Amino acid sequence: MMKMVENRLWYGNWPAHLPKTLDYPKTPLFDALETAARRYPDKPAILYYGRKITYGELWESVLSFAGYLSNSGIKKGDRVALYLPNCPQFIIAYYGVLRANAIAVTIDPMLNQDGLKQVINDNGSKAIVLMDAAIPLIEKIKENTTLQNIVVSAPADYLPADPEIPVPSSMLMPTEKGSGNKSWQEIILEKSVAPAIEVTSDDPAVLMYTSGTTGERKGALHTHRGMYVNALRANYSLAMTPSSVHLAILPFFHVTGMHFCMTAPVYGGGTMVILSRWDRETAIQAIEKYRCSHWINISTMVVDILSAPDIDSRDLNSLMVVGGGGAPLPKAIGEKLKSLNINYVEGYGLTEAGSGTHINPLDRPKLQCLGIPSFDVDTKIIHPETGEELPQGKSGELIMTTESAFKMYWNKPEETEKAFITLEGKKWLRTGDLAYMDEEGYFHMVDRLKRMINRAGFKVWPAAIEGEFYRHPAIKEACIIGTPDPRVGEEVKVCIVLKPDYVGKISAEEIKKWGKERFASHEYPRVVAFVEKLPKSASGKILWRVLQSEEFKKSS
Repeated sequence: MMKMVENRLWYGNWPAHLPKTLDYPKTPLFDALETAARRYPDKPAILYYGRKITYGELWESVLSFAGYLSNSGIKKGDRVALYLPNCPQFIIAYYGVLRANAIAVTIDPMLNQDGLKQVINDNGSKAIVLMDAAIPLIEKIKENTTLQNIVVSAPADYLPADPEIPVPSSMLMPTEKGSGNKSWQEIILEKSVAPAIEVTSDDPAVLMYTSGTTGERKGALHTHRGMYVNALRANYSLAMTPSSVHLAILPFFHVTGMHFCMTAPVYGGGTMVILSRWDRETAIQAIEKYRCSHWINISTMVVDILSAPDIDSRDLNSLMVVGGGGAPLPKAIGEKLKSLNINYVEGYGLTEAGSGTHINPLDRPKLQCLGIPSFDVDTKIIHPETGEELPQGKSGELIMTTESAFKMYWNKPEETEKAFITLEGKKWLRTGDLAYMDEEGYFHMVDRLKRMINRAGFKVWPAAIEGEFYRHPAIKEACIIGTPDPRVGEEVKVCIVLKPDYVGKISAEEIKKWGKERFASHEYPRVVAFVEKLPKSASGKILWRVLQSEEFKKSS
């Protein structure tokens, strides 16, 4: 157990019903699922467009998959890649890989051919689990990778004959497993015997890839214990119980979706309502039909749902906890949610530290705020160059100590060393994020260290002004970037997606005038671009780096 950090400002707002430290299991992560299956064998663990999978059935499938991997030559420490969207197969494969004593490599299912090949070869994955739609892609690269085994699944493996909520048409296409590949259904029906357990809580469990703070793709390796720390933090900080029903739409391959939508619900014995694709109407119907109590999301999803023309008449009353991270929720959107009797709870985490290292207390959330450090997390704000600790209210790099910190970047010892800083004999994880602590101990994001616009010597932090654009009645989404300018070096540019009713009815000059009235003279965007859509990651984050890169390429 980590010793409780004493005398921290944020303890003044710590939830009265929660301890400041937790005891973490000394068992492998899959023990949580096995325990839930013993406790609730007949209870739905998963609801997938109407298909019910009980905890008992889920655990039996995990054992079968683990047995198959073992029979295929997968041994302790081997890597198995999961190239899957949210689906029952992801959960079964994830826990099955761990139960086979191996390491699960979770990969963005939207990663392109070159990126997938790079990730596979970087960690030497011996097997991969993917959807049938990815067969053409994997066929092109498999001979040039370390892969020895390809397992092909399909949405039809678990979709019910008569879905209860709308299923995307792309998931209903005929399936093929490809030549020489093993089908998912064959594996599960074989009911192979799982191997003896060799791993402990200190062994590696999951490898997640991140661009980190340098932009280079790196694999962050986490232990079973670190994954457990994340699961328990999410479970207790967001009041999850065995009766909780979770709308699981954030991608499982990503740290936030993995823990808040999968490992924490499994630990608590809750029910996961899984959607493989984001669709506003399907999400609303799922909340209404299954009486979802918890919905952890990305802010763009909330914006989309609140844009539904009939949102005021829809039944969202079952929602008890709604929140997310990755990007601040615009204040105007948070206020709209409040009018629907929903408090939005924001949090913060990163791939290297796990999810939920900081979170707003349920009884005292602040909008556009990272929250306070979670269980067993200590945090400082330092000068990013000198390492000097900065006082309350001063912006600097956020660093932390946490038991959920990653073990290392795969095969990158120098990068691993750069990710930490030693202060007064203690090792701290560097986040690469600029933040400050307010007078109540809450932390607020300023921006990424590298996401800064230098306009005529004045620094502009895009995240500090981006959210205000959501107050404009015509704007659905907005992203601030810098654009080269011969006079001031970099000019501030806003890329805007208009609401359908305003397309063609508002000008760039009107937007500039609106911004000039609200921002400092060096901050307001003097360049306005109307776009049909903004690039987003599979987890729903707006990819500002893509827009920024394209902008500077135009001038080169």
